[in-house]
Amino acid sequence: MGTDKVSAPHADHGAAHGAHVLTADEHAEFQRLRRAATVRHRHLRHAVATVLLVLTMLLTPLALVAAWVHDEVADTARYVRTVAPLASDPAVQDILIDRLTRRVVSNLDVDALTASLTTALRKSGAPPRVVEGSTALAGPLRSAVTGVVHRNVSRVITSDAFRQAWEGSNRRAHAAVVRMLTGDRSGALRAEGDTVQLDLGPVVDQVRQRLVAAGFEKAAAIPDSDRTITLFRTERLGRAQDGMRLLDVLGTWLPVLTLVAAACAVWAAPAHRLMLLITASGIGVMTVVLLVALAVLRRVYLDTVPSDTLPTDAAAAIYDTFVRFLRDSTRTLLVVAVITALAAYLYGPGRVARRLRGLARRGTTATGRALGRTGVRTGGTGRWLDIHGKWISGLAIGAGAVALVLWNHPTVGGVILVLGLVLAVLFAVQVAACAGAPAADAPSGLTRPG
Repeated sequence: MGTDKVSAPHADHGAAHGAHVLTADEHAEFQRLRRAATVRHRHLRHAVATVLLVLTMLLTPLALVAAWVHDEVADTARYVRTVAPLASDPAVQDILIDRLTRRVVSNLDVDALTASLTTALRKSGAPPRVVEGSTALAGPLRSAVTGVVHRNVSRVITSDAFRQAWEGSNRRAHAAVVRMLTGDRSGALRAEGDTVQLDLGPVVDQVRQRLVAAGFEKAAAIPDSDRTITLFRTERLGRAQDGMRLLDVLGTWLPVLTLVAAACAVWAAPAHRLMLLITASGIGVMTVVLLVALAVLRRVYLDTVPSDTLPTDAAAAIYDTFVRFLRDSTRTLLVVAVITALAAYLYGPGRVARRLRGLARRGTTATGRALGRTGVRTGGTGRWLDIHGKWISGLAIGAGAVALVLWNHPTVGGVILVLGLVLAVLFAVQVAACAGAPAADAPSGLTRPG
């Protein structure tokens, strides 16, 4: 009977070639096995996506810190940008002014100066009361000298020349250390085996040229030998260079690995949109954890620095200055994560998401039709945009994501700028699609059906 046999897909085609026709029990067993295989496949995808999600969350703060340390250690320009504000910070300036003033005054023997004055007055036949009174000038003289030195040091520290000298000295010192750690032999400071050497060749050449120009022609015979001086020898130099190479690898590839793990987690999950929402939320949580950790470390640092060694306001300024780029990168990633999570939610079937999409659709439709009534019609172009709207919106969003990935050190302002441009493109395309659609139709290309 036909009731106890069930045809498989393309059963007629299979029967024509002598294929076996499934019975009802065989078909039921086939469906059961198919469902079991599907469930196992989904469970495997969930497991892989979960592992990748956990890996992404663990790597996120590590990638941020590794990239920051790499930039500070290996990039001289970045390092100078980090320390440059310290020269203009009032708390740091006050410390430098006070310490330099004390150093200069301590090198001035005010007591000896007062004694010399007393001796000079006595030899010149000054009245005894004047001679005796001169011995009490040590205190006022020290106060006057301190005031004069303090004013002059303050003028120097707060001048543009000091800020330029600060940046220049930090740039030269950092570049020399980087060349030494990377094995670059182009600078004056270089590493040879386990020794650090200073190359005096450029200095010798300049001195020889100046002596010859001044008339000492025999100075041209100064030999080129012994142009290097060994500053010190250390067995840890090789370790430092190995650490520099490891830092270069981690700072460059750990962020890439984190991004790849996040993308693979979204791709492996059965529900891509939901996993995108979860992954973005997880990354956002880890950035908040890192920001909290930086705040805790700041408090610990300020509590451990003695106030007589470094005032609290100056210590806070130094800490905030050195970690500000790490904070900025973390906040930028937090904003990106929040925007991504919101986008994933708004594309979903939630009630609020459907209402917002409907509101946006009605707004763009009304704008497009208003343009059409004024004579601005997009015609075939608008209809083409309506048909291919989803592809265009995807390209616009993808272009924004690529711009942020390729942007070197993006800021929160840069993220907002890219987001604004993407939204402007989506709005303009939707309005153009509405302006080209018939009056009775509503464009559907750029919005997801509720």
